[in-house]
Amino acid sequence: MSENKSYFFCGIGGSGMLPLAMIVAARGASVSGSDRSRDQGRSADKFAWIADQGIALFAQDGSGVAAGQTLVASAAVEDSVPDIAAANRLGLARMTRADLNAALFNGAGKAIGVGGTSGKSTVTGMIGWILDRAGKKPTVMNGAVMRNFAKADHPFASALVGDDALYVSEVDESDGSIALYRPDVAVVTNISLDHKSLDELHALFGDFVAKARIAVINADDPESAPLFNADNNLRFGFGDGAALRGSDFEALPDGCRFKVHFLATAHEVRLRMPGRHNAMNALAAIAAARAINIPVADAAAALADFTGLARRYEVLGQAGGVTVIDDFAHNPDKVAATLAAVSELPGRALLFFQPHGYGPLRQMGKELAASFAGGMRDGDRLFVCDPVYFGGTVDRSIGSEALVADIVAGGGDAVHLTTRANCGAAMLDEAKAGDRILILGARDDTLTDFGLELLEKLGA
Repeated sequence: MSENKSYFFCGIGGSGMLPLAMIVAARGASVSGSDRSRDQGRSADKFAWIADQGIALFAQDGSGVAAGQTLVASAAVEDSVPDIAAANRLGLARMTRADLNAALFNGAGKAIGVGGTSGKSTVTGMIGWILDRAGKKPTVMNGAVMRNFAKADHPFASALVGDDALYVSEVDESDGSIALYRPDVAVVTNISLDHKSLDELHALFGDFVAKARIAVINADDPESAPLFNADNNLRFGFGDGAALRGSDFEALPDGCRFKVHFLATAHEVRLRMPGRHNAMNALAAIAAARAINIPVADAAAALADFTGLARRYEVLGQAGGVTVIDDFAHNPDKVAATLAAVSELPGRALLFFQPHGYGPLRQMGKELAASFAGGMRDGDRLFVCDPVYFGGTVDRSIGSEALVADIVAGGGDAVHLTTRANCGAAMLDEAKAGDRILILGARDDTLTDFGLELLEKLGA
């Protein structure tokens, strides 16, 4: 569907936009775009790489928008943004990121959609790696860089361009766009409060799995129970309700291992990623691969070489005996999973958290505080700066100070320091050999840079 088309991506550097731009460009479309982050001088390396791929980049002032293009932009982008205003004047067709991705997804002969509150990107990357190792040449649309596919000349590998007929993508329930997808295999990692109420989520995921030939569902997740349907389910988990079942989980200094049982067979799985939640992610990926006839033994073997995703418990390095880890945790489930992985190994954790917006603090601040307070051990300490804010008219009446107050009330050791720099200085003052510093947050590429800066200062 991409050949001879021309797309202009407003916000081309975004985690959902960039892989789509790469996919349609590889399929023969003309692609250009703009990004507010580029205009603000952030993530210069990323935008230089995008330009090196032959994609024309423009200031977000309307100058790059031209007749004949299709504008790809978030539905939330306001009409006052110059690119949107220019597209409206020209009468251009407009698609959201989800509209375009769903068109590619639904046009594939076999499509695997990965939904759920947590783990989508990791499971998508795992499935892509298993299929690639099996010689299936999938196209993979991810929201994070898949480190197995990243190379020196291709560092931002959040997309893998393969055959049109096999498409693997994470799908998003937060904006309701999951309803656009018609999966052959529907994966649901888990369901919990994030951007919508649980009633809304049950309805969205129920419709999603009902369309699928096979629905791969987390048997251990109580909120996924309404989706259980013996007619099309392949359930995974560590409990007795799973058809594809894990057992004997063991945390290791450099990852974890466990067994996977299916029918009358058992195979060991060795992951380079820590945490029981990543073992669950692996079970989901193995089940999805089995749904399209990849043997469990082959999938388990492939995952031994899966190196993970950028900003998913990514170890940036160690200096002065302190390990610095970069992680995407930003909602209650992701924070709980990350802290559970931290607690599997000895050593104090110094945690930094940058909330990914003021809206999410209003929506799930209490639940987020409970995850922090419940997951932190004695000696762990949390430093919270103000939420990320890129402009606009969002209500900023509830901020990080309210989150920290709730964490402290729940028994956690937390402090609010308004700026990231102040939090970094405080962590460096406290850090001692044997500690782990974790950088937590989403929607801000510069968080990794922040972690690398701390690592450099620790080394100095």
